[in-house]
Amino acid sequence: MVARENPDHPQNPTDLLFDIDNLRITYPGTTDRAVDGVSLTLQPGERLGLVGESGCGKSTLGRAAMRLLPESTQIEGRVRFQGQSVFDLNPTQLRKFRGEAVALIFQDPMTRLDPLMTIGEHCIETLQAHQPQLTRKQAKQKAIETLEGVNIPANRWSQYPHEFSGGMRQRVAIALALLVEPKLIVADEPTTSLDVTVSAQILQELTRLCRDRDLALLLVSHDLAMVGEYCDRIAVMYAGKVVETGPVATVLKHPQHEYTRSLLEAALHLQAASENVKPQNVKPQPSPTSAPLLRTIDLQQHYTIESNPIERLFSQEDRAIRAVDGVTLELYPGETLGLVGESGCGKSTLSRTILQLVRPTGGSVEFMGEELTGRSRREINGKRRQMQMVFQDPHACLNPMMTVGGNIADPLFIHNLATAKEAKAQVEQMLDRVGLVPTSDFYDRYPSQLSGGQQQRVAIARSLITRPQLVICDEPVSMLDANVQTQILELMLQLKQEFNLTYLFITHDLWVARFFCDRIAVMNRGKIVEMGNTFDLFNAPQNSYTQILLQAAPVLEGL
Repeated sequence: MVARENPDHPQNPTDLLFDIDNLRITYPGTTDRAVDGVSLTLQPGERLGLVGESGCGKSTLGRAAMRLLPESTQIEGRVRFQGQSVFDLNPTQLRKFRGEAVALIFQDPMTRLDPLMTIGEHCIETLQAHQPQLTRKQAKQKAIETLEGVNIPANRWSQYPHEFSGGMRQRVAIALALLVEPKLIVADEPTTSLDVTVSAQILQELTRLCRDRDLALLLVSHDLAMVGEYCDRIAVMYAGKVVETGPVATVLKHPQHEYTRSLLEAALHLQAASENVKPQNVKPQPSPTSAPLLRTIDLQQHYTIESNPIERLFSQEDRAIRAVDGVTLELYPGETLGLVGESGCGKSTLSRTILQLVRPTGGSVEFMGEELTGRSRREINGKRRQMQMVFQDPHACLNPMMTVGGNIADPLFIHNLATAKEAKAQVEQMLDRVGLVPTSDFYDRYPSQLSGGQQQRVAIARSLITRPQLVICDEPVSMLDANVQTQILELMLQLKQEFNLTYLFITHDLWVARFFCDRIAVMNRGKIVEMGNTFDLFNAPQNSYTQILLQAAPVLEGL
């Protein structure tokens, strides 16, 4: 990928795989340009990392490559693939172009997956649409090989998307993009919900395909370390413009633009702060005589894979998925326990089981000295004001039809904690605490009118409005760029002190866990395989799986 840095010597568009020329995009109902004068080119086999904050135009650029923008979008400039204008393709050419020429991997896999179709049906439908010469048996064989390449076993062929974790669904979406062997993959934050080991596997596979088949990759990401490791070139976007572009090593070691420098400083702040932790500064471990706020004892959550009666009769295979398989842990008041592990290992299922959103198959959960398992739904609801959750995607808890003020106040009304007047005052106070000021500018807005980082601040305010004892954070910063990540994490540390919070912090980002957590529990296949204070676990990991995780974590080195 090369920027149009020398317009006096433009490249011949017919020699390029992909060419964006002075592209300007304005969405319907807006006056601000989402993309403002971007010019880039891409050669076969090249890998470009496109980085920048949420809302800067990265995803818009990726969707323009496949002509997936709304019909009434105002577009100026050109987008060409192998010399042909993408905007001039007729419907038949466009269907062939999407998939066989360019494939898009979305950040949210459910954008691609039909909840009423099995994973196998998704694969067969994709292959039959683009390679109708294949028999069903050939299509299934090719699909299973591709799925296994992203670590999805053949025995999950007949399952539906809702039976997969978020990370497993993303693996399916990546497999579907690879099935028909396109010439360019536009990957829009493809590993946001994946752990470091699977991210490494996926990106190693993508880069191998680039190398072996002259496959180009446009990797949209906020992870500078990942872009630095897997891309040849980098383009930095800010406010709809590409403000800096060049070879990865040059841009990361000698950034010229102020915004690029701020992104690097934010990413390095987490890494450097983590590395500067000394043994004498490590928070002392809780005394065994002190009472834990939360305790799980041999907690289990098993699911049975549905099968027909004939399969059940003849199959000797264990059809149960042990999402949580005998987890025992203790979380003490005022500490932050990090929970790390690969996608699908049971982290999110464990959090939902602790909250009794799903009833455990076995074992027990004690919160504030009281047993929760076996309690009635009404009794559990009474406890939930003391246990709140911050989700990966703020849309998971924010009602798009309610204002920011209404979303934050809602838990107060659910638990009968305040009148309308009292709630408004508390919401304004909480908006101030999470840095959404002046509060009058945010109270009557809707979530869609906020940036990703602002939405997550609203979600945090909503979780704290009932003054909980325990906050479970499920990947709360994984969708945010380096600048906003740092801001949110530092905000959460401030709120922890101010409100005397206890965090169970679920993440696949090991540098975030190292920066944020007092202790870390490593989870693999439903079990806790290692637990200890953060310094010891990172500097002297005992379990082989922990060692694999640490070795796979991308690092901004030599900067």
